[in-house]
Formats: sequence, C-alpha cells, structure tokens
Amino acid sequence: MVTTRLPEESARLRERTAALGAGLGRARHRFSLFTAAATFVLIFVGGLVTSTGSSLSVPDWPLSYGQFFPPLVGGVLYEHGHRMVAGAVALLTLALAVWTCREEPRAWARRLAVIALAAVVLQAILGGVTVLLRLPTAVSVAHAALAQAFFCLVVTLALVTGPDWVSGTPLAQRDAVLQASSVATTASVYVQLLVGAVTRHTGAGLAIPDFPLAYGRLVPDLASFPVAIHFAHRVGALVVSALVLATATRVLAARRRDPRLTRPALLLLALVVLQLSLGASVVWTRKAALPTTAHVAIGAAILATTLVIALRSLRDGAASGAWLAHPSAQGASA
Repeated sequence: MVTTRLPEESARLRERTAALGAGLGRARHRFSLFTAAATFVLIFVGGLVTSTGSSLSVPDWPLSYGQFFPPLVGGVLYEHGHRMVAGAVALLTLALAVWTCREEPRAWARRLAVIALAAVVLQAILGGVTVLLRLPTAVSVAHAALAQAFFCLVVTLALVTGPDWVSGTPLAQRDAVLQASSVATTASVYVQLLVGAVTRHTGAGLAIPDFPLAYGRLVPDLASFPVAIHFAHRVGALVVSALVLATATRVLAARRRDPRLTRPALLLLALVVLQLSLGASVVWTRKAALPTTAHVAIGAAILATTLVIALRSLRDGAASGAWLAHPSAQGASA
C-alpha cells in the first residue's frame, strides 16, 4: 500500500532533518576545534622535547626501547610523551577526515580534510626519520615546517565549519587592502617560523648572546652561519611586527564594527608583544626550557590568528570569496 504525506508532514520532516544536520554540523565544528587545540598542545610538547634536549632520549622508532610504554624517566618522559600526543592527534585527524568526507557537502572542504590526514601521516614519518637518522638538520626543519602547515589545515577546517562561516553573510564590499595585508602577514609569519626552526635546530639560539643589541652593535659581524641565521630571525621579527601592526590597524580602522575581525586583530597584537618578550627572555635566560618552548608555541598561535584574519577577509566580497562560501550560496559541489 502506498502512503502519501500531507504537505504539513513533509514540511515538518524537512525541518527535523535540517535541524539534525545543523546539530551534526555543530558537533563536527566542535570536534574540529578540539583537534586544532590538541595540535597546538602537540606543538608545545614537541618544542619541549627540543628545549630539554630530549630528542634522542628514545633512540628507536616506532617503538620506544622496543616497548609501547617504556619507563617514563628523564628525557624519555618528554620524547615518548610527544609520541603519545602525536598519536592522539593522528587519531583525531583520521576521525575528522572520515566524518568530513561522509557529511561535508563542500568538495573543497572534503579535500582539505584528506590533505590534513595525509599531512599528519607524513609528519609521523618525518618524526621517525628524524630519530633514526639522528636529528639531521634538513629533516628536523622539515618536521617543524610541516607541523605548522598541518596546524594551519586543522585551524582552517575549524574555521570553515563554524556558524559564522556557514551562516554568516559575507560583506558585499571587498577590502583589497586588508586581504593583501593579511595574506602577506600570514606568509611572513610562516617564513619567520621556518627561520626560527633553522635557528633552533642548528644550535644558533645563543649565537648572539645579548639583546636588544648584537654583540653591542646594531648589526653584528655576519661571517658565521649561526650568527647570520640568528640575526635574520631578529630582523624577521621586526618585519612580522610591522606587518601585524599594519593589518591590525587596517582592521580597526575599516572594520572596527566587525567582531569577527577586530577580536583576532586585538589578540594578534597582544600575541606579538608576548612573543617579542619571550624572544628576549630566551636570550636573557640562556634558552631556559619554558620560555624557549613558549616562544615556539606562541609563534604557532600568531600564525593561526593571522590565518583566521586572512581567510575571513578573503571570504568577504562576492567575487573574491565565492569559492569559500557555504554550499547554500553556491551549490553543493563548490
């Protein structure tokens, strides 16, 4: 027997289905946020391994002294703990990728989740190679670079599944100045993190032992590589600070009534001040573990914050942000 639905029943069914989909979307957004937060913790823990000189406390991989859980004494606590947190992040990323591929209507967002999963697998392999080859600089720096790129991927997934992205209305007016400034700032922060990774993994953190001057001068003798890369990192900090100030000024001048941009802009200014203070304290404390590790973690937080501002500015303006829109605005195959 064939039954027919009354229009009122069909409407109620569609409403319940839409409500269920919205609830699942919110749950996936929260899970994305949790994965991003776990990744930030992983970056801090990874920095702690290097800051405490524990990178080779466990000399084998993928096991630790041939065991899943070795005695957590000395540097083994930091290195094996890093592996455990990394494993948890990998599982979270796998779950997020599967969930996204099953329920996300935007093809580009599904691809982003798959790329994030591939990145975390590659990151695990690089981590293992770093140990097995006894910390070669190139592999260690690549490991650090991919960590920041992976963090950007999960932060992006958290952002684009959020309610202000999915249901928010992009501004009709495109702010080309803010878009260019925020993208340039994000790129400069990433490059600065790479220079910092080279400084860190070549042991050049104290190649210039004083601050704010360099051997009592504005520009030191750059004949040696450690001094040159350390000084390049300091110059990079000035470049990043200038770009951050320009981006934040643009937001507060042109978009001061948009909390989606003003809040991260103000946060960004505070983070940069904190990061400069931490950079000085790394020198003043002779690379004490806590400020050195915090310097790595706050660098990642600055990168994530600039990325959020850049993506939100790119979303604004129909022409430039159409490819980032929710499928309700452009079709499920976007």
